[in-house]
Amino acid sequence: SRNYCVTAEFAFQENEIKLLTAEIERLKNFGCLGVSPSLEGLRDENAKLKYRLNFLKKSLQEERSKSVKSMININSCLQEIFGAAIQAAYPDLENPPLVVTPSQQPKFGDYQCNSAMGISQILLKTREQKVIPREIAEKIVKNIPANECIEKVEIAGPGFINVHLRKDFVSKQLSSLLINGVQPPALEKRKKVVVDFSSPNIAKEMHVGHLRSTIIGESMSRLFEFAGYDVLRLNHLGDWGTQFGMLIAHLQDKFPDYLTVSPPIGDLQAFYKESKRRFDTEEEFKKRAYQCVVLLQSKNPDFIKAWNLICDVSRREFQKIYNCLDITILERGESFYHEMMKDIVKEFEDKGFVQVDDGRKVVFVPGFPVPLTIMKSDGGYTYDTSDLAALKHRLCEEKGDILIYVVDSGQSVHLQTVFAAGQMIGWYDPKVTRVAHAAFGVVLGEDKKKFKTRSGDTVRLIDLLEEGLKRAMDKLKDKERDKVVLTPEELKAAQTSVAFGCIKYADLSHNRLNDYVFSFDKMLDDRGNTAAYLLYAFTRIRAIARLANIDEQMLRKAAREEVLVLDHEKEWKLGKCILRFPEILQKILDDLLLHTLCDYLYELATTFTEFYDSCYCVEKDRQTGQIVKVNMWRLLLCEATATIMAKGFDILGIKPVQRM
Repeated sequence: SRNYCVTAEFAFQENEIKLLTAEIERLKNFGCLGVSPSLEGLRDENAKLKYRLNFLKKSLQEERSKSVKSMININSCLQEIFGAAIQAAYPDLENPPLVVTPSQQPKFGDYQCNSAMGISQILLKTREQKVIPREIAEKIVKNIPANECIEKVEIAGPGFINVHLRKDFVSKQLSSLLINGVQPPALEKRKKVVVDFSSPNIAKEMHVGHLRSTIIGESMSRLFEFAGYDVLRLNHLGDWGTQFGMLIAHLQDKFPDYLTVSPPIGDLQAFYKESKRRFDTEEEFKKRAYQCVVLLQSKNPDFIKAWNLICDVSRREFQKIYNCLDITILERGESFYHEMMKDIVKEFEDKGFVQVDDGRKVVFVPGFPVPLTIMKSDGGYTYDTSDLAALKHRLCEEKGDILIYVVDSGQSVHLQTVFAAGQMIGWYDPKVTRVAHAAFGVVLGEDKKKFKTRSGDTVRLIDLLEEGLKRAMDKLKDKERDKVVLTPEELKAAQTSVAFGCIKYADLSHNRLNDYVFSFDKMLDDRGNTAAYLLYAFTRIRAIARLANIDEQMLRKAAREEVLVLDHEKEWKLGKCILRFPEILQKILDDLLLHTLCDYLYELATTFTEFYDSCYCVEKDRQTGQIVKVNMWRLLLCEATATIMAKGFDILGIKPVQRM
């Protein structure tokens, strides 16, 4: 009997362990469980099972605790609710349309479900049933499951379902945000994201064309990291190829003792131009340059040293710009993939995809008119080969679940051909792995032509950043911030924040698919949708509590004890706007369009201004100016707004200051 009971208990506990283990599988993907507890010393099997069961229960509680701290994506919650209602109302309908959006006007509620019209069309096409959308909407409403977020629903017009949120639900979410900070919704699985961005060429200076890739790629990386993904940021430098032959040959002539004395190459751009001029005009130099390429590719130590010297000069210059813009990136240039290229060619040959065209080995990809050249007639490799090698390494060695290439629109056909070749040969399935080209337009001058200097040269990026610093300081001094308001240290911090923040925001606030006009005057304007306006708004919001003598500790205490009252229409509007942050981020994770975040931050700042103009946070005596009342719940709304703005700035790579 005792054995039977023990066996039954084992069976029950083992089943419970299976359930618990399945439920916390997502946690394992995050790597949060750590090392499984040692069961050494627990010789009794029953004790081992109980110990492990308790451990799993504790881990599950911790995971649930983390999910409670996360911000809720209200749009996703409503989609789940209405998805369940549509499923209950029309159980035989496959993939019914599910459309939930924020309402544009308060009279239409807070959100709208507009699925009834789409379902009406499907019923007419697939079943020849003519059902008016309003009847469908009524049926959906009757099947809405019990939930904690909807106060009431109304059917308007032909079949729009207007959703009104519960104020206590919104208040509770705002309190959670204030207590726990900005925590993203939990991921089902921690996927790996590889972001390829910046990618300048060795021996050439970074110019304004590299600005967009660098800024957009950094911001995308920050967004995916905040959302909980494992992000690998890669700088695909142009650090290999025939141009190094002429650079090394010129180095040998100009600095013959380069092997023992480090050559003082001050201006690498001028050095490159000199070598290119000789390559184009001196036949003997050209022959020697080709010989240098062969010796470099055969890994001759002297030529590898010369190559490293040239690369190091470039790296130092690139790093100055990355430091200014607060960019974190891992260098992995074309040279990294050089040894893999012969295997790439062999793999395509073995699978019968290679054709020989005038001595070149090419691969035709269905749907693309221009083939990929994977080997030149002289046996050398091409950009096509290195891009295929990089793609395979990121998929098969790095195990990337999502690959994002932040490269200009001019490379679109080339990259789509490379991606299609990767699918064709079986490296990845697009239904499982996402490989995306985050294309972007060019930077234009105020004449609407490509941004150039007055002499017609490409604008050097370092010159652009220095000009930004000068103009930001001029702007601050025009406002007389240097005289009374700011200390020298605060003035310097404000200068850097405004200069680089405005340059980044001007880029990110435009749809990346479009060209945009670069204008210091517009980006430094403290009116409208600019970083200057948002940074100033942020410092004003942060100052409200400080001027009321309310410190962080008092705010934290109030967040736990105060109920956020949302009775005034402007309080209600601001509270809902704050809580839209997770759905804004989810949209960007889906479409990779960062201007949506900029538009949201501007909307949040203007919504806050409406609230602040209508609702007294701190009430003062008109005669004495003494504080007579502090409306703490409104100060908490100020704090919640600033908290979201700070996280938005962080994702955009903008550093706000406390005083401006």
